[in-house]
Amino acid sequence: MYPTSHFPNAKKYWYEGKFYDWNEIQIHPMTFALHYGGSVFEGIRAYKTAKGPAIFRLSEHIDRLFHSASVAKMNVPYSQKEIIDAIKMTVHKNKLASAYIRPLLFYSYGNLGLRPKYCPVELILGAWEWEAYLGHKTEVGTSVYILPWKRIHHSQMDLTAKLGGLYVQSTISAMEARSLGFDEAVFLNLEGNIAEGAGENIFVVHGNVLKTNDKTESILEGITRTSILEMAQDLGYRTVIGPITKTEFFKADESFFSGTAAEIAPIVKVTDGSNPKIPKKEYTIGSGRVGETTLRLSRVFKEIVTGKIKKYRKWLTLVSDQNS
Repeated sequence: MYPTSHFPNAKKYWYEGKFYDWNEIQIHPMTFALHYGGSVFEGIRAYKTAKGPAIFRLSEHIDRLFHSASVAKMNVPYSQKEIIDAIKMTVHKNKLASAYIRPLLFYSYGNLGLRPKYCPVELILGAWEWEAYLGHKTEVGTSVYILPWKRIHHSQMDLTAKLGGLYVQSTISAMEARSLGFDEAVFLNLEGNIAEGAGENIFVVHGNVLKTNDKTESILEGITRTSILEMAQDLGYRTVIGPITKTEFFKADESFFSGTAAEIAPIVKVTDGSNPKIPKKEYTIGSGRVGETTLRLSRVFKEIVTGKIKKYRKWLTLVSDQNS
């Protein structure tokens, strides 16, 4: 039996065109992706709205899933529409009003040479209830640790793709930060600038200016990040895209993470452990409390994803138009 304590209300998952009970196992232990990380994935959210569950920026996520697959040299055996329909069916089948959704394309069973010559590409879809990744810290602010290990560099791999194997760096680093008593890890890039969190983009606020970085700083340019940039401009903020130095980070009026899992999560304390040869140093961001800009953006973001602002309903895909 597989308990669902960390997958609330997960009842069924979709695998290769069929639904299976959550406890049914279909994957062979010699599956290529288990051994070499040969997978690509997305994290997507559906939110409760007046018209039923609606999936945030679904088409953009599936566009990126196909882009990631192309980087991983995968031939996807489904069309984008087929995957979109299957995702809506999965939310519907699990009777979820809101959900975290995980599509996973992976090289399946065939051979275990480093080249998956005989491994078909298969698709799994799961959905369950999941609160913000950093929990109540999204309300009171997070304490983060700047790691001594640098983020994999954009010259070494195409970081515009969500490649399963690359996330081992995030996993190890997040565990390290938590073992030291912090809420999340932050990477520098090889240039010594702020890159991103273990699985989140980073914004800094200086007055009326929001700043974040781009792929040249060794980040994955998140879909939530892109959405925040647009909505912030609509709210009258000036947005800047460029390198974020450690000094800019430490001296920001406010700072926050963004991402599908984390949504908008304020950063209020930073400990710099990037140089193991010198003592770690702690910095307070702004007042040390969640700032007004972050609170405002969080409030508006929640209104957007729950369908309360007409202008942004184009970003939502209702599950209810799926009749299966």
